[in-house]
Amino acid sequence: MRAFQCRDYLFEIFDHLSKEHQCSVDYLINEAMREYARAREQTVTSVGAESQDLVGSALGGASPVGAPSFDSRDSRDSRSRPMLTPMPSRRPTVQPAINPLQAVTVPPPLPGRRPSDVASRRVLTLQFNGESIRVDKDEFIIGRGVRTTDLAIRDGNISRKHAAVVFHDGAYFMKDLGSTNGIEFAGQRVESKRIEEGDVYRICDYEFRFSYQ
Repeated sequence: MRAFQCRDYLFEIFDHLSKEHQCSVDYLINEAMREYARAREQTVTSVGAESQDLVGSALGGASPVGAPSFDSRDSRDSRSRPMLTPMPSRRPTVQPAINPLQAVTVPPPLPGRRPSDVASRRVLTLQFNGESIRVDKDEFIIGRGVRTTDLAIRDGNISRKHAAVVFHDGAYFMKDLGSTNGIEFAGQRVESKRIEEGDVYRICDYEFRFSYQ
């Protein structure tokens, strides 16, 4: 005996039609199967549309002789069994290999500075008027201007930008910025000099002592 598997929603259609036309579900199924056997050579485009068309034809057409038999118990059994929907296949995700050398990135050096300058820089401290000032810039300006200097001295004998402590090529230098009264070291005026441990410079009546830590 040949069994015909139906979906759950198809049985709901049969139940609805049996109530509407006041006939049994078995009668509708048998008529639909006879019509299906007659039109089985045609191309089926939609299962739901075909089921409704076959039931409508079964209600309005004559019953052919010799149609294949259908057992309603098989249909009730198939309705009780759950429909298994195949899970979509998933391709395994392949994670790209990580190069351990690329995981550690080194920031590029600042413009005008070699990578060795930062590693070799020592901490320079300036002693001025009993105050200890840490010099941690590439250019530390000393002068009279409040907004244009890092160390401002309110004295008319000092230029707006009088001198600068400059870090260059791994070393600190005391440099005159074209001031009127200049910079003195050991009693002599200097334009630029490398700062060594314990150096003392004078600008007018002010003393600047440097030390490394």
